[in-house]
Amino acid sequence: MTMMTPQPLDQQEDEEMLVPHSDLVEGPQPLVEGPQPMEVAPADNDNAGSVENQANEEPQASRFTWTIENFSRLNMKKLYSDVFTVGGYKWRVLIFPKGNNVDFLSMYLDVADSATLPYGWSRYAQFSLAVVNQMHNKLTVKKDTQHQFNQRESDWGFTSFMPLSDLYDPNKGYLMNDTCLVEADVAVRKVIDYWAYDSKKETGYVGLKNQGATCYMNSLLQTLYHIPYFRKAVYHMPTTENDIPTGSIPLALQSLFYKLQYNDTSVATKELTKSFGWDTYDSFMQHDVQELNRVLCEKLEDKMKGTVVEGTIQKLFEGHHMNYIECINVDFKSTRKESFYDLQLDVKGCKDVYASFDKYVEVECLEGDNKYHAEEHGLQDAKKGVLFIDFPPVLQLQLKRFEYDFMRDTMVKINDRYEFPLELDLDRDNGKYLSPDADRSVRNLYTLHSVLVHSGGVHGGHYYAFIRPTLTDQWYKFDDERVTKEDVKRALEEQYGGEEELPQTNPGYNNTPFKFTKYSNAYMLVYIRVSDKDKIICDVDEKDIAEHLRIRLKKEQEEKEDKRRYKAQAHLYTIIKVARDGDLREQIGKDIYFDLVDHDKVRNFRIQKQMPFNLFKEEVAKELGIPVQFQRFWIWAKRQNHTYRPNRPLTAQEEAQTVGTLREVSNKAHNAELKLFLEVERGPDLQLVPPPEKIKEDILLFFKLYDPHKEELRYVGRLFVKSTGKPLEILMKLNELAGFAPDQEIELFEEIKFEPSVMCERLDKRASFRFSQIEDGDIICFQKWPHPETDEQVRFPDVPSYLEYVKNRQIVHFRALERPKEDEFCLELAKNHTYDDVVERVAQHLSLDDPSKIRLTPHNCYSQQPKPNPIKYRSVDHLIDMLVHYNQVISDILYYEVLDIPLPELQCLKTLKVAFHHATKDEATILNIRLPKPSTVGDVLNEIKTKVELSQPNAELRLLEVFYHKIYKIFPTHEKIENINDQYWTLRAEEIPEEEKNLGPHDRLIHVYHFTKETAQNQVQVQNFGEPFFLVIHEGETLAEVKARIQKKLQVPDEEFSKWKFAFLSLGRPEYLEDSDIVSTRFQRRDVYGAWEQYLGLEHSDTTPKRSYNASQNRHTFEKPVKIYN
Repeated sequence: MTMMTPQPLDQQEDEEMLVPHSDLVEGPQPLVEGPQPMEVAPADNDNAGSVENQANEEPQASRFTWTIENFSRLNMKKLYSDVFTVGGYKWRVLIFPKGNNVDFLSMYLDVADSATLPYGWSRYAQFSLAVVNQMHNKLTVKKDTQHQFNQRESDWGFTSFMPLSDLYDPNKGYLMNDTCLVEADVAVRKVIDYWAYDSKKETGYVGLKNQGATCYMNSLLQTLYHIPYFRKAVYHMPTTENDIPTGSIPLALQSLFYKLQYNDTSVATKELTKSFGWDTYDSFMQHDVQELNRVLCEKLEDKMKGTVVEGTIQKLFEGHHMNYIECINVDFKSTRKESFYDLQLDVKGCKDVYASFDKYVEVECLEGDNKYHAEEHGLQDAKKGVLFIDFPPVLQLQLKRFEYDFMRDTMVKINDRYEFPLELDLDRDNGKYLSPDADRSVRNLYTLHSVLVHSGGVHGGHYYAFIRPTLTDQWYKFDDERVTKEDVKRALEEQYGGEEELPQTNPGYNNTPFKFTKYSNAYMLVYIRVSDKDKIICDVDEKDIAEHLRIRLKKEQEEKEDKRRYKAQAHLYTIIKVARDGDLREQIGKDIYFDLVDHDKVRNFRIQKQMPFNLFKEEVAKELGIPVQFQRFWIWAKRQNHTYRPNRPLTAQEEAQTVGTLREVSNKAHNAELKLFLEVERGPDLQLVPPPEKIKEDILLFFKLYDPHKEELRYVGRLFVKSTGKPLEILMKLNELAGFAPDQEIELFEEIKFEPSVMCERLDKRASFRFSQIEDGDIICFQKWPHPETDEQVRFPDVPSYLEYVKNRQIVHFRALERPKEDEFCLELAKNHTYDDVVERVAQHLSLDDPSKIRLTPHNCYSQQPKPNPIKYRSVDHLIDMLVHYNQVISDILYYEVLDIPLPELQCLKTLKVAFHHATKDEATILNIRLPKPSTVGDVLNEIKTKVELSQPNAELRLLEVFYHKIYKIFPTHEKIENINDQYWTLRAEEIPEEEKNLGPHDRLIHVYHFTKETAQNQVQVQNFGEPFFLVIHEGETLAEVKARIQKKLQVPDEEFSKWKFAFLSLGRPEYLEDSDIVSTRFQRRDVYGAWEQYLGLEHSDTTPKRSYNASQNRHTFEKPVKIYN
C-alpha cells in the first residue's frame, strides 16, 4: 500500500497536522513538517519528548479493517469502530465523516477503555491509518505516526486526513457501493515504569535534568563526560574556592562532572547554563548540538590557555585536511591546510559513512564556465578536492540530517537509512582519504564510542545519546534523567533511520508487512582511535579533583540530602508560624502597611503533627522564654474582603488536640502551615501576667499611628475594648500609646480593606464599637487632629490619603531609548497617575518646558528590551497601563525620548530613515525624512533634494527598497509613504544616471550584485554582500564591454578587478560568463515579479575587507547564533 500521490514524504506531511481530536477545534490547523506529535510544541517534556525511546520490548503488531456501509448517509458528527486488541490493549478508530470542523475527513486512533484505566496510565504505539482506494490500490491514502497515549491525550491522529471532496467523489474509488474501507495498522511496545526506575542502581550512571528545552545539550554533555581524558582535563583546570559556579564555566563544568560521577540521582544543569550567560528562556531556543559543541570547545580551549591542560581540545578533537586545486594542462598546484574539530558528512544520497567519506574527497573538475584562475597562467582546467593530512584521536562526525530544500524554500529533515559501522577504517583502499603528506605509520582504525540521536522533525523533537563509556559490548542510553542498558542493535541498527518493517501477528487476510518511517535516527557519531583508546579511556578518580572542589561539592551534597530528608518527612510535620507584637512593630511602616504582618518573616516551628498542642506550648516556652501560663494563642482567618486578621483565641479543648488536627480545622487550603498570633500581657512593672479572661463582650483591636509630617505609619499596640463601649472612652489610652499629651485631640479611622482598592473610613468616636460593626482583629489607625493652617505643607494630611498613596506608589526606572541597558533616573509616581501626570514629571526632571515633547516606550519583561512601538499621545489612561506586560507582569521600567516637536504633531507625520548615495562620493548619508502621513514618495525625494548636495541641479532621484544586499523595489513617485516600512528594509535614495533615462528599445536595466561562493563538502552556497546597483546593458554588448563600464563605475583597481568572476544568477545558481558572451541574451524577460532573483553577479574569491568602493559598502557580516558569553 502506498501514499496517494508520488510527492516526497516531507511534502505530503506538510499538508496535515496531528492532534488529539477535539470537538472544539476551530479553523484549519497549523502546519508542521512531519507527523511527529512532539513537533507541535518543541519543548521537550517527559511525556512527549522521547515517546519511541521509552518502549523497550519488541513490538506486537496487528491490522484492523473496518468496513463502513451507507457511508454518505451517516448523519452523526463522529463514529467509533468496533474495539480491537493489540499488545494486550484495547483500541478503536474514531472518524468524523464530515470533518472535525474542517473540509477533510478527520481520523484518529483511540484508546477504547481510557475512561476506566487507572490514574497515570500510559501506552506507546506506532500506527498508520488508511482509507483504501477500491479501484486502484496504489491510490490508497495512508498516513503513519507514533504517540505516547495517556489520560490527557487518549486519541491521536489526523484532523485533515484527506479532502472530503476526494472521499465523496464516486469517480475517485474511495466509496464503492457507498462503502468505505478503513485500515489501521497498530504496533505496540511495552513501556518501562520510569517512576520507580533508579538509573544509578540499574546502570551505575545518572542522567541530566532537562530545563525545558535543553535535551540537545544534555546529550552532548554526557558524550563529553564519558571521554575520561576530557573529563580529567576539565578537573585539572585551575579554579579556587572563591569562584562561583554560575560565573565560571570551568568550575560549573567541574561541578557538573563531579556530580555525574558521584551522585545517586540525576544532575541539574542550571549552574552551567548560567555560567554560559544564558539566563532567559530564549537562550534555549535556537541552538543545535553541532553549534554548541563548537562554541563550548572554543570557549574551553580559550580558558585552558596558560594552564597545565593547555592544548587538550586540540589534542583530542583536532584533525587537518588539505584543500587543493591542481591544474591539468600546466604545472600549477594550490594547497591550503585547514584544521577541523568535527566533520560534516552528507546523508542524502549516501548509504553509509564510507560513501560520505568518498563524497567528501570526491574530485571536482573546474572547466568550461567554471575554470580556475591560476595566477600567471590565467583561466585553466583544474581538479579541486580535499584530502586528509591527519585524523584526531576522537573523531566527531556530524551527519547532515537537516538540509535546505530549494524547491520548497524550507528546511527538511532527512530520515533516509544511513548506516555506520562499529569499527571505522579510514585507511581503507590503500589510504584513499589521505593526502601525500599524511603520516602512514598512524593506523586510522576507529571504534564507535557514542551515537547522538534526534527523534522528531525539523521544527522540534527530542535528543538523546547511546554511549559505551568503556568501549565494551555494553551500551547505555542517556535520555535526560534516565539511563538504561541497551544492546548494540538498539544503539546502531535502530538508529540508521529509513523505514521500520513490522511483521503481522495474525496470519490470514492481507498479510503485507507494516512499514513505518523512523523519525529517530543518528545525527552525530563519536569514534575513538583504537591505538589511542587506552590513553583516552583512562581512570579518573578523586585525586584528579581539586580539594576545594571536593569539599564544596560534598557539603552541597550533604545539604541536598538534608533537604531531601526534610522533604521526605514533610507529611509528618506541620509548620507553625507564630506572630507576636514585636513582629508587628518591626514590619508595619517598613515592610508592610496594610493588615498586620508578613507571615513569612515571623518565627516558625517545625512540629510533628502527632504532638499535642499543649506540648507545643512548652516548646514555645523553652524557645521564647514565655512560660505556658502566660501564653494565649489566636487563630488567624481570611475575611471575605481578603484581609487576614486574628479571629479568636484557641479553646482549651482545641489546645488538647494534636497539632495536625488543629491545622486541618484552621486551614481549609490543606497546606502544611498553622498561623497563630501569640498574645502576651505585661503588668505595669512590665512583668508577664496571665492573659485576662475574654468574654463575648470583649473585642481585641490593633492600633496604628500616622504622622502626616513624617509620612510615617507605625504599630503602637493593641487593646481590649467592650463592644458596648465607645472610642471616646479609650482616647487617653491611645494618647499614652502614642506618647501624646493626655488631652491631645486625635482622629480615628478604621482600615477596612486594601484590595482591589483602599477602603479606610473615619470612625465615629461617639458611636459604640458594636454600632460601628467593629470586631476582633480590626485595625484602627489614628493621628493628631489635622490643623489646616499648619498642614498646608503636608502631602497626605490624613490616614486615607496616605494609604491611597502607599497602595498606588510606583518607583519607575527611566532609561534613554538610545541607551536601553542603563537606568538614567528613577521617579516615584503613582499607578493611577494619568498620561499627562507622568510626562509632566519626566519633563520636570529633565528641565524641559514642554512635556508633550516627551515620548515614552514600554518595556518587554521577557526580552528585557524596549517594545517595538512607543506609547501614543494620551493613548493610555494611567501609569499602570504603561507598565503592565501581557495583562499579568508589572514592569518598573520605561524608556523616554526627547523629541524636537510635540508628540501629537509627530504622530501626524511619518518618519523614514533613508540612506542617500551620492553619484560620485563614497560615503552614504543617513537622512531622517519627516513628512505628513498622506505624503508620497515624490514628496520624500523633493525633501531629500533640499538636504543633500546633488551632482547637478536638475538631477532626478529615485527611492529603492534594499534587503540582504538585493534591490527588491523601485518605489513609484505617487506611492503613499504611510505604509512604507523602514524597520527591516533599507531605503536607499540615489540619482538616476543619465544613461538610464534614455533607454533604447532593446536596452535592458539589470540588477548587479556582489557575491561570494562557499563550497562546503562540494555544496555551493551563494552569499550576497555589499551594495547592489542597476546597470543598463545594450543589445549585442559583450561581457568584456560590460566589465569595462562596471570597473569604471566602481573605480576598482585592475589588480583587484582581475580576480572577479562574472556570472548570470537565477534563483541562486551561477552560470559563469566568458568575455565574448552577449550579456543581453541572458536577460530576456522584462518586468517580471522577482526580478531581483535574476542578476549579473560579481564574484569575489577573497572576502577579506578591502577599501570601500562606492557600490560595495556595508559588507555582510556573519554572527554565530549560539553564544557563550562568559
